[in-house]
Amino acid sequence: MRIPLRTLLAAVAMLTAAAACSVPGADDGGKTKVVVGYQSKTINTVTAGTLLRSLGYLEKRLGDRYAVEWQDYDTGAPITAKMVAGKIDIGSMGDYPLLINASRTQGIESARTEFISTTGYNLRGGLNMVVVAPDSKARTLADLKGTKISASFGSAGHGTLVQALEKAGLDPAKDVEIVNHQPPVGASQLESGGVQAYAQFVAWPGLLAFQGKARLLYDGSALDVPTFHGVVVRHAYAAEHPEVVDAFLKAQLDATKYLHEHPVEAAESVAKETGLPAEVVYLYNGRGGISTFDATIKEPLRAAHEHDVPYLQRIGDGFAGVDLKKFVNDSYIRKAYGPNYDADAASTANPAPITGQDPVCGVAVNDPATASELWISGTATQPAATPTCLLRQLAAHDGPVRAAYVPDTHHRHALVRRPGRVAA
Repeated sequence: MRIPLRTLLAAVAMLTAAAACSVPGADDGGKTKVVVGYQSKTINTVTAGTLLRSLGYLEKRLGDRYAVEWQDYDTGAPITAKMVAGKIDIGSMGDYPLLINASRTQGIESARTEFISTTGYNLRGGLNMVVVAPDSKARTLADLKGTKISASFGSAGHGTLVQALEKAGLDPAKDVEIVNHQPPVGASQLESGGVQAYAQFVAWPGLLAFQGKARLLYDGSALDVPTFHGVVVRHAYAAEHPEVVDAFLKAQLDATKYLHEHPVEAAESVAKETGLPAEVVYLYNGRGGISTFDATIKEPLRAAHEHDVPYLQRIGDGFAGVDLKKFVNDSYIRKAYGPNYDADAASTANPAPITGQDPVCGVAVNDPATASELWISGTATQPAATPTCLLRQLAAHDGPVRAAYVPDTHHRHALVRRPGRVAA
């Protein structure tokens, strides 16, 4: 069934009453409690969630006077609900949920939130996808007319779906039925035939495709609209505990640096924590991956938020709009980042590209548009200058191969192939 946005927002409000959790900032055995809401399987947020938690960087930055409580959710909605109730201090979520978060809190000064840093982004929108069953006859979005499509209402994947359907000439309110599901429920519904398509955010569609349970129908990068995830904090909490916010952002920067310098180990760590295949995590978070991890708040991302507001308003009648100038505040990350902030915020180059020397073609790997990568057994990866060179590496390799990654030059992101054994 269709769920209007005002119903979703009402459900968010109801969650606040049902949520049972210690009040953030309250004394906890002599320690100040810091409550962080995150989404472990939303791997575009790992530098503010799963990876950050496993590395322990926040706890190290804060020291013994603080106790960090991590709360894990499938989507951003319950994080927003608890922030409205003052029961989560810092959270991370996608671009559309961030807008809903702002809309829910901007009229309540005690609950008002601010967007303070980015976790990861893709300038073309490649973090969101629409997939169908492997045997589906659909070849384009237009073929979904009259079908049921699973999405998490108000999510980044939902926002991409609405924009993509309109671009394909379909009315999202009349030509299809968008069914509100949590990501794992929607995945099960696609597999059982309860829905005919599945529109979600990183890493759910990639996981289903990797498992052979779905086929990519539409890649969000075809929209050419940036999509991203970021960190949001309660303004009142930040004013009372600026040292905590500064420590969190510095810890996020620590985790981002670790991700860039140890991408395979980071992917293995996230895989262990979430149960996701490491090959899928690496597709997004590895060298030259679909997601670019950079904590600065870039102008294209600000513009994308402005662009997204009308789509949320069309999704339902409960979205009150957002004062983005009041919501977006880069002063915290600017302070934590240091003097290079402006220069790095102006850059959109991936700080963790695929580089090195191609061992078969014998040339340098230095072009992001063609750079590819082979993940052989264990944690060893090797660069390839072009997809052709990668195929030559595969032909020359006698042994197990975990995955091969090549750039999609049209959509500007990597594709993963399932592992197998390749003989010379």
